[in-house]
Amino acid sequence: MRQGTNWPVTILISLGSLLIVIPLYMAISIALKTPQELAQSALSLPFGFHWENFTRAIEATNFFSALKNSAIITIFTLIFTILSNSLVAYAIARNMHRKFFKGVYFYFVSALFIPFPIIMLPVVKQTSALGLNNPVGLILLYVVYGMAMNIFIYVGYIRSIPKELEEAAIVDGCSTWGVFWKVIFPLLTPINATIGILTCLWAWNDFLLPLIILNDSADATLPLVQYVFQTEFGADYNLAFASYLLALAPMVIVYLFAQRWIIGGVVKGAIK
Repeated sequence: MRQGTNWPVTILISLGSLLIVIPLYMAISIALKTPQELAQSALSLPFGFHWENFTRAIEATNFFSALKNSAIITIFTLIFTILSNSLVAYAIARNMHRKFFKGVYFYFVSALFIPFPIIMLPVVKQTSALGLNNPVGLILLYVVYGMAMNIFIYVGYIRSIPKELEEAAIVDGCSTWGVFWKVIFPLLTPINATIGILTCLWAWNDFLLPLIILNDSADATLPLVQYVFQTEFGADYNLAFASYLLALAPMVIVYLFAQRWIIGGVVKGAIK
């Protein structure tokens, strides 16, 4: 029996799609216009496709240097975040019956309620005193500051994994370390992909932490170099939007790639 169209859901999906498509259309349209065309209308189609805007944006921002810095910081943040946070979360999840581990869990979760501006100045002074006002210090801060939310997510997921799998592995001769890497970590594929996406988006797009931590302009990330288009009397919006699209493209690719891992991981977990 054929069901009728669910119009409320269809309307909501259409409105949600417009909220994504319209800003994306405007960004692409502005990036391909001249300043004269942009002054006439921001919504109209460009009269010609001015691809030279992208070339000029690359030159103005020293794009490939900033891309390298952002890629290095994001990749190392992702690796250290998944490896360290999953280990800590596993230790907490399997020992929640102990007061110490339960206290540690609530200690991490409580960090979610502390606004960053409150601790911003002490962090800047401390990183400067320790010589960590560089990409290495920035990576460490991303790993530490992401730990609260990530452990909250990891612990809930790990506690849903049956303990019988670990007990069977221990009977077969696995150590605790072996149980984690051979049994638990492969089962974390979907949640690793989710946390990986969130971590990548945060580290790649973050503006505030690099601004207050990085001292050397040679270490500037992609969000920081967008400042070059802001002047005292205005902004080069066509070049700025061209640069924004260039900075956006790698994360779109990462998201599309990681989305496949999420679906694959969920299916794999369901089969098991």
